[in-house]
Amino acid sequence: MSDALEIAGTRVEPGSRQTVLVPLAPMYTSMDMVMPTHVVRGKKDGPVLFVSAAIHGDEINGVEIIRQLLGRPDLARLRGTLIAVPVVNVYGYTFRSRYLPDRRDLNRSFPGSASGSMASRMAHTFMEEVAEKATHGIDLHTGAVHRTNLPHVRVNFENEDSLKLAHAFRAPLIMHSTLRDGSLREAGHDLGIPMLLYEAGEALRFDRQAIRVGLRGVLTVMRSIGMLPATKAPKRRVKPVLSTGSRWVRAPDSGTLLSSIEVGDVVQDDQVMGYITDPLGGENIEVRATASGVVVGKALLPLVYEGEALFNIALVDNLKEFGDRLDRYESNLSGDPDLPPDLDAVLAHDPVD
Repeated sequence: MSDALEIAGTRVEPGSRQTVLVPLAPMYTSMDMVMPTHVVRGKKDGPVLFVSAAIHGDEINGVEIIRQLLGRPDLARLRGTLIAVPVVNVYGYTFRSRYLPDRRDLNRSFPGSASGSMASRMAHTFMEEVAEKATHGIDLHTGAVHRTNLPHVRVNFENEDSLKLAHAFRAPLIMHSTLRDGSLREAGHDLGIPMLLYEAGEALRFDRQAIRVGLRGVLTVMRSIGMLPATKAPKRRVKPVLSTGSRWVRAPDSGTLLSSIEVGDVVQDDQVMGYITDPLGGENIEVRATASGVVVGKALLPLVYEGEALFNIALVDNLKEFGDRLDRYESNLSGDPDLPPDLDAVLAHDPVD
């Protein structure tokens, strides 16, 4: 692998690592704004994987996953190239906002245009400087504000290469998700790049389980495509459950939601999942499941309006097995060779030079 990789005019040679500050539109205060991008290149040829986070600026679990990934000693044995972008939407991240200053959703603006809106130009920059140089991609997300998601992977089942990546990620659940117009996944698909989207936890909060599952997932994908040496597989690897889609449960009225349902719970169609009441102690209105499945998303704020999304139920075929699989999956996280025994040990690691 003799050729240098060039990002934003900076050349990164094989066998080296470097942080590249990709220029973006400056702030109206005249302060420069950049998208920090860390490139790790192995001495030997191999795939080029981009890992991105905080496309929605308030989704920060992925930022910590990438921080831990870049501190891994495994990267000394890397084949190919890792392009890590921990904060794509630096404007939203700075102001703790999902959106860009123009109120557009960056993940509905790909592939973008050099002469379009602010969001479109930023999407174009990411595609030109990162995605178009990659052979594979992983995009890290969380739930929105006041919502949490069970760790799971979203991928288009019709794309066999992307589905293989999803299985390699080893999340407890893989959900079929069609490509959304303007999404990074759609833009990657158009480039012929196999990629997946990881969902876990909630916005503006660190979720240790979500971070552990995500870190292991990125590492196992890298091993599966030959970027890192293989490790000994666990004796009882828990296969992910496949979901063909999901159904939302919406609030039948406005009020206060009282629920004992958590993400990961199995529910049956028409099961009572909670009640909506009011501060005066009036009528309790039942909230019922719209399908049988696994709860993969939940509203955390109990103050709700009529029609608001409360729960997201993933549709799965082998529903009876899921609860047992999830218990075994979580127990297998301890002692996994791709994870430290205690997350605090990782939080204390020395920063990368």
